[in-house]
Amino acid sequence: MSLGYYPGCSLHGTAREFDESMRAVTDALDIEMTEIDNWSCCGASSAHSASHLLGVALAARNLALAEAEGRDAVVAPCAACFSRLATARHELLENEELAASLPDILERPFENTVEVLNVVQLLLEYDERIRERVAQSPVFSAVGQMKVAAYYGCLLVRPVGVAGADDIEVPTTMEQVATACGAQPVTWNMAVECCGGSLSMSRTSSVVRLGRAIIDDARRAGADALLVACPMCHANLDFRQVARTEDGDALPVLYLTQLVGLALGIDPETLGMHRHFVDTSPLMAELAERAKAAEAAATAKASARNGSVV
Repeated sequence: MSLGYYPGCSLHGTAREFDESMRAVTDALDIEMTEIDNWSCCGASSAHSASHLLGVALAARNLALAEAEGRDAVVAPCAACFSRLATARHELLENEELAASLPDILERPFENTVEVLNVVQLLLEYDERIRERVAQSPVFSAVGQMKVAAYYGCLLVRPVGVAGADDIEVPTTMEQVATACGAQPVTWNMAVECCGGSLSMSRTSSVVRLGRAIIDDARRAGADALLVACPMCHANLDFRQVARTEDGDALPVLYLTQLVGLALGIDPETLGMHRHFVDTSPLMAELAERAKAAEAAATAKASARNGSVV
């Protein structure tokens, strides 16, 4: 399958670590993916509110560019970008009249043949390869000591018929990828609840309140970190969390690609771990200590078993 890569505005700006970890992980897994030449903003999150046609056309332009490059699918890591591209594709498949008008509007041929994938869907396609490669990694045992709360938010599972989620209320795809990395997903209650989305500036108090409920529930479930696949969710849960927590009391918020990268043994700085507002270094240090303790316990158990056999 020929894959086009649509980073969108966030991954070239405020979510650089998502882009860095995405590229590092796909390289490590030998996933060939080429950035769409001359891509433009997909319209997230306000264009479709101002004009339905504009919202569809902005997203469709990028799909048309990928189509012209001969791509079978486009990977859009940002959940908002994924939603806009997937929604445009869906609407054009359903509305023949609208689809017929797009080539004139875009001033280029467009047959709407390119699939749209989010990062969870992409990584799930390669879960066996992830399992094989992380097992060879020297830090695999450390990641195996990590308990994670997989947070989907809104746009990775909604709307039904567009997002392609396995279950709108209890999705498991992110947990499957985390498990392939050796991590331990926790059972919790807020996986598909809204973080406040784009209201971070206009309704900050609401975002802080919603974020607090998500973080607190993840902590109660025993999570060491929160997993996300959306720059907006990351900003609301990472940046806004710093403003309301005491030093050392914040819960690290990792992109799913960063977890996969860590399990593969990729250097944390290459994955952009230093770019987060919540410091991730204490978590890395704690995981290393847990791995040492687990290794020592396994060695002691093996010695005792050998001694009993003798």
